[in-house]
Amino acid sequence: MLHLRLITPAEQTDDVVRLIGGTIGTAHLCVLPGAARDPAGDVVLCDVAREAGDDLISGLQRLGLHTTGSIAVENVDLSLSQRADKAEKEAPGESADAVLWERLTDTTHEESTLSVTYLAFLTLATMIAACGVVLDNAILIVGAMAVGPEFGPLAGISTAAVQRRPRLAARSVVALLVGFAVAMALTVGFSLFMDAVGLFTEEKLDGDRPQTGFVYAPDWFSFVVAVLAGVAGTLSLTSAKSGALVGVAISVTTVPAAANAAVALSYGDTVQTWGSSQQLLLNLLAITLAGTLTLLTQKALWARQHDRLHKRRPA
Repeated sequence: MLHLRLITPAEQTDDVVRLIGGTIGTAHLCVLPGAARDPAGDVVLCDVAREAGDDLISGLQRLGLHTTGSIAVENVDLSLSQRADKAEKEAPGESADAVLWERLTDTTHEESTLSVTYLAFLTLATMIAACGVVLDNAILIVGAMAVGPEFGPLAGISTAAVQRRPRLAARSVVALLVGFAVAMALTVGFSLFMDAVGLFTEEKLDGDRPQTGFVYAPDWFSFVVAVLAGVAGTLSLTSAKSGALVGVAISVTTVPAAANAAVALSYGDTVQTWGSSQQLLLNLLAITLAGTLTLLTQKALWARQHDRLHKRRPA
């Protein structure tokens, strides 16, 4: 279930209550007249099944409530109520499959912000991966993948493409390109420092690396894995199964490829630099493509649920 906390101008409260009452899957409607102070108005509370949440939120936006008042949405972790159980049964579809498009847009917008924290995480992940490729240490590679925040901008590009939000797309592309450029540039300097103190050597980079040699050898397996990871990552963002995102983060070689390219560049190894860059670009493209297709599929499937919801709505 989702809990909605609404601030409505007094003249809109009846329309809002009527919309909530006419939406399948709602329960626990509560109206507090005159309780809101900033902005002034009434406070309306209700619970709604996740399956019907996007439809109700869209209806509230059509009423202009996001500009004249406020719409706040939060997950209900536990609801012991027969009315809530009935609302969930009445709403068509499964809650895990429901997509809250406004929440997805808000999440990807936040995750694709080019902030100091974002750059720090991406740079640290790339440096950790640089140690991993030089030492041929798979554990460091996995750790670097888990730290990297690059899936946020990738999801932002896919969401922007489906929702037709050019500003989100531009923001995500800038975060992705600038982020990797800064991380790789700083990792080149880090690699030169590590070489100067004798911790990195060109011999280690060029030596046999059975655990990490894949990061500069792109092939069809790399593309397939990136596509699968893109689908899984997108599903983890749109559904209630968000815990799967960590698993996605450690399944693709974006950060390790960037790290290998940076270390190879510091030694003037054009072969590995080019191969790693190809691996990076291939994975970024595959994840974005997979994410976009997944969202388009979800949008088409949920449109059918939307029609079912309206057919069951009381007249």
